[in-house]
Amino acid sequence: MYELSANVEWLFTEAGPDTADRIAAAAAHGLGAVEIWTWRDKDIDAVAAALTGTGTVLQTMCVEPMGSLTDPAGHTEFLGGLRDSLAVAAELGSPFLVITAGDLRPGVSRAEQHAAVAEALTRAAEVLADSAVTLLLENLNSRVDHVGTYLDSTRETIEIAAAVGSPRVAVLYDLYHSLVMGEDPAAVLDGAAGLVAHVQVADVAGRSEPRAGSLDWPRLLHDLRAAGYEGRLGLEYMPSVATAESLALIEKVAAGA
Repeated sequence: MYELSANVEWLFTEAGPDTADRIAAAAAHGLGAVEIWTWRDKDIDAVAAALTGTGTVLQTMCVEPMGSLTDPAGHTEFLGGLRDSLAVAAELGSPFLVITAGDLRPGVSRAEQHAAVAEALTRAAEVLADSAVTLLLENLNSRVDHVGTYLDSTRETIEIAAAVGSPRVAVLYDLYHSLVMGEDPAAVLDGAAGLVAHVQVADVAGRSEPRAGSLDWPRLLHDLRAAGYEGRLGLEYMPSVATAESLALIEKVAAGA
């Protein structure tokens, strides 16, 4: 059975604009974990109190600012944001910080940009060495949501994490981005179980909730299980109906996975 974590930037918005209230709503629904993107725009004390009061885990939050990993000139900003975000993650008990690589650099070879991303993450591993927080590198789709992004391949993301070779650097596999890019999850995850530390899901159609008949969700979750993934499923989608109603299918499939 897969446990679920709800991204409260998009889910449980019925509870109002405050993140703390959305955490409470997720907990009331029976979810034990939530996710956020930015933290600098939030009342961290209120978020901490909501997490503690409900016994909820903050599964992921983003490094802020991210800087650009593809450009060595952006690494100082990234590492500064990492240090600031690490302190907040530790305060909130979040095991994962999320980073993306940044945009393509015109006129610069992919090999050079690949090397720059790996170098940034190698330096990040040193910052995280004595912490309990793992940095997750996420690849995005370049076809719909993030045109111009550099890292749109799951295999390349896995290769970079493997090259860094640190337990403090791993991969966030977003099933939505992967499917939009036409990837076969079973193929791209083959042999990568030890490097994928978190998975997020959404339907390809409109990035909404997983729907019956849209994709073969039992097979997709079976592929994750076959690849060795045992962690939570992050629900990062835009619900087309009330949040509680939108959760019905994925809760059923996750329970049987």
